Amino acid sequence: MKKILYSHGEPAGIGVDLILRVASLKSWAALKTPIVVISDGELLKSRAQALKLKIKFLELKSLQETKRNKISCIQFHCVSKCKDVTAGKLNPQNANYVISNLNFAIDSALQDPKIAVVTGPIQKSNMIDGGLHNFKGHTEWIQKRTKSKDAVMLLASKKIKVALVTTHIPLSEVAKNIKKVKLMKIIQIVDAGLKKKFNIKKPKIRVLGLNPHAGESGKIGTEELKAITPAINSCQKLGINVLGPLSADTAFNKKLLQDTDAYIAMFHDQALPVLKALSFGEAINTTLGIPIIRTSVDHGTALEIAGKSKPLLGSLQEAIIQAEIQLR
Repeated sequence: MKKILYSHGEPAGIGVDLILRVASLKSWAALKTPIVVISDGELLKSRAQALKLKIKFLELKSLQETKRNKISCIQFHCVSKCKDVTAGKLNPQNANYVISNLNFAIDSALQDPKIAVVTGPIQKSNMIDGGLHNFKGHTEWIQKRTKSKDAVMLLASKKIKVALVTTHIPLSEVAKNIKKVKLMKIIQIVDAGLKKKFNIKKPKIRVLGLNPHAGESGKIGTEELKAITPAINSCQKLGINVLGPLSADTAFNKKLLQDTDAYIAMFHDQALPVLKALSFGEAINTTLGIPIIRTSVDHGTALEIAGKSKPLLGSLQEAIIQAEIQLR
């Protein structure tokens, strides 16, 4: 049976709230693919009580026991217990709980191609404070866990798709990580991912420059001349419809947005502010170049509203839908 495993991420954040609220909707029962929440059952029950949601919980001793979704009913599998969770308050002792849930989901998907993984938001600082000093983010962890040579973060909405060359590194380290061979691989992975996961037959990919005005022919930085343009030219020879480097300050005008299937940005905050301005709460994060299906929400833990206010559900709903599509 095909199934989706949901790793809710930081237990003090809204990742728990989101799945409880989504399970209360009629669309939950309409999903063709059942969802199993990887979580401590006591956490789910206490958060449901705090949110005043009437949810029935069914603990699975094995994923083989998975059943179809029913409205206001969550089936969960517990692989680890969390400690002293208060909504909105971080506890570094739960870093291992978060990573145990994530690892179980990843490993299950590696063993069974009929399993997809959807992840909720994590608090990177809390993971590091909890002893996982090399933790940089979901994408990097999944790449390592799946032993993938290359993994690409792609955020997508109905309005825009953006892939990243570098992810969670300081801005001071970005330039030295822009290499021709690396960029060529990313362009090829994005092209293949758009075709396979989004059913775009002939993707139009636009690559951003690193420097202002895409370097002004080497007058404002040389990364475009040394790495970005050569990578684009080489990929064009492979038959990929890719153009650039484009100056980031004009790359997202209305005409280009309509004529672009995906942008490739050099660093995290070069293009994601545009995506989130256009589609916050509606976009998803999916990882390309890995042997499993993984999608995620496009936002953080929102500790200030966890266990209290109603969060936007659109991103998690879209992540679930996209995981279901990719499983077909």
